[in-house]
Amino acid sequence: MSDPRPAAPLPPDASDAGESASPIAASFAFPSRLRWTLRTMNLYPPFLGAGVRVRRVPGRLAMDVSMGLHWWNRNYVGTHFGGSLYTMCDPFYMLLLMWGLGRDYIVWDKAAEIQFRRPGRGTVHARFAVTQERLDEIRRGVDEHGKVEPRFAVQVRGEDGELVAQVDKLLFVRRK
Repeated sequence: MSDPRPAAPLPPDASDAGESASPIAASFAFPSRLRWTLRTMNLYPPFLGAGVRVRRVPGRLAMDVSMGLHWWNRNYVGTHFGGSLYTMCDPFYMLLLMWGLGRDYIVWDKAAEIQFRRPGRGTVHARFAVTQERLDEIRRGVDEHGKVEPRFAVQVRGEDGELVAQVDKLLFVRRK
């Protein structure tokens, strides 16, 4: 059963400051396989079980992810279970880099850290975005060094815009 309340708009995020739609995202046509992946991602068992909802941000290489608070994803004290908070943040930077860099690159998650800032109550939100500038930087790094390990951070925010958790991701990228 889903949360009957409409999803609140994603609060502004410090990591989004000054970002504009990247040229790659504006011209990024999702092939049918990727469109299918996005449609079915909400049915992926770990997301479905945690109550995670995924939406693509039109015109950008970005995704909005939200998770309502339900009886099945609460912890003992009635707030979001930390594992569910991490689940909602796990694959998105890897997927965005795979889609943005293309088939000539191998992308893997290498490490992650989550810092809980305050209890998550209600619906929580996170936005994952990769700019054209960041994709170009990663490509240059791979061309110069053979591989790179880019870092990304995402903030999970509550309905009130307050910071609930910060997730730091370390990825691995190289050419095939």
